Amino acid sequence: MAESNAGDETGRLRLDRRARRRQETTEEILDLATEVMTEHGVNGLTLAEVARRLGVQTPSLYKYFPSIGAVYDALFERAAQQNLDALREGMARGEPGLDSLTTGLEASGRWVLKNQALAQLLFWRPVPNFEPSPAAFAPSKEIAGIQQQAIVEAVTAGQLGPDAFEEAGYMVAILIKGVLTQAMANEPHLDWGKGRYTPLFPKLLKLLPAAYPPART
Repeated sequence: MAESNAGDETGRLRLDRRARRRQETTEEILDLATEVMTEHGVNGLTLAEVARRLGVQTPSLYKYFPSIGAVYDALFERAAQQNLDALREGMARGEPGLDSLTTGLEASGRWVLKNQALAQLLFWRPVPNFEPSPAAFAPSKEIAGIQQQAIVEAVTAGQLGPDAFEEAGYMVAILIKGVLTQAMANEPHLDWGKGRYTPLFPKLLKLLPAAYPPART
């Protein structure tokens, strides 16, 4: 019986090592894919180039990803989760309502400017006919929910009027994406808070009470 248990444990350890190696290789493939997109553009990603950098033949990648679309999907999920983590961390530094929304979106903006290739895949959809899977898109839905909760808190605190419930989330998305689009197009090597565009974002969010004025008491 002891020999059987020892054999089972050895088998589990072997499977664990195999699973760990597979996960490490998967992450390395995604790191290399991000590197390729950073150098050659999001549409410049090819399995052949990733395989070359990994030091294997292209068919070897199919053990990990069945297609280039599957790589994009995994990259989209990675980007969405990283952006979600940045947003949460930033919002935790602010007071509930407009303050936390501002600090959260600024943290998200910093992540975007440091990860522009992933951000392009996440927000600008540069790959024709690519649609993320529900699993890959799940963090993005959570991001929208967190931002909407901040708007609810702003209305509850009297910082915004009730009209903000339906529209302010779209307004905020337009403002942050507009700022980042200008920054990436004209000042792609500058960090958040530098240059002509990103320093304006806090001022832009202060326009929200004018668009959705709080009810007078």
